[in-house]
Amino acid sequence: MSGADWPVSEPGPLYGGQVWTVDLALSEAGRARCAGVLSSEEETRAGRFLRAEDQARYRTSHAALRLILGLALDADPRRLRFTTGPAGKPALAGPDRGLAFNLSHSGSRALVGLSRQGPIGVDVEAVRPLPDALRIAHGHFAPDEAASLAALPAGQVEAAFFALWTRKEAVVKALGAGLSLPLADFSVSLPPDPPRLLRILGGSPRAWTLRHLEPGPGTVGAAAIASAEARLSLHALPAGWPDALP
Repeated sequence: MSGADWPVSEPGPLYGGQVWTVDLALSEAGRARCAGVLSSEEETRAGRFLRAEDQARYRTSHAALRLILGLALDADPRRLRFTTGPAGKPALAGPDRGLAFNLSHSGSRALVGLSRQGPIGVDVEAVRPLPDALRIAHGHFAPDEAASLAALPAGQVEAAFFALWTRKEAVVKALGAGLSLPLADFSVSLPPDPPRLLRILGGSPRAWTLRHLEPGPGTVGAAAIASAEARLSLHALPAGWPDALP
């Protein structure tokens, strides 16, 4: 499903998982509203980026995260508090800690995942020319994934690489493992096969739900929930979404 097809209507109760697509290309006024809801700690982190566009992308994506979490929890986005897990994965602090979330952004597009069925990970990438896709795959992915990628017609390799990459990153982010989980320790399917976890060291691939996403023009993404057959609904923040911020 492309970003243009994602519903912008009210999401309804969060029984399983949700993935939101967010357009980060905002006006100066919209960016200013985003900065107004961030904590001092988030503002400090934004200021560490050297490029102004990276600072703006951090502020807008984290403001969108706060807005979406606030909608799910019926809470003021400014009052949400966060903590981090052992591997540094952010989590809600206090009584809302049962709601898992994850954020990813690339270019002018962000994804926000929410879940009450298990840990969730999302990843989005702007598709771009990648002449060394096969070299990267052989150096970092599982052997069966690299072989499947190399078997594709040349014209399909780049798109399949980004689909594969986002599926793997979504799994890693759901686990909160960071760099401690080598990408060769598990395998996922490649397009045109349906997204699924094929194997994972020390675990059961059947205990996972994977979803292929196309959150906006020129992008590909994925969502992974550490729960079998998890329900996942898709939503989009409407144009002018910063106006909904307090």
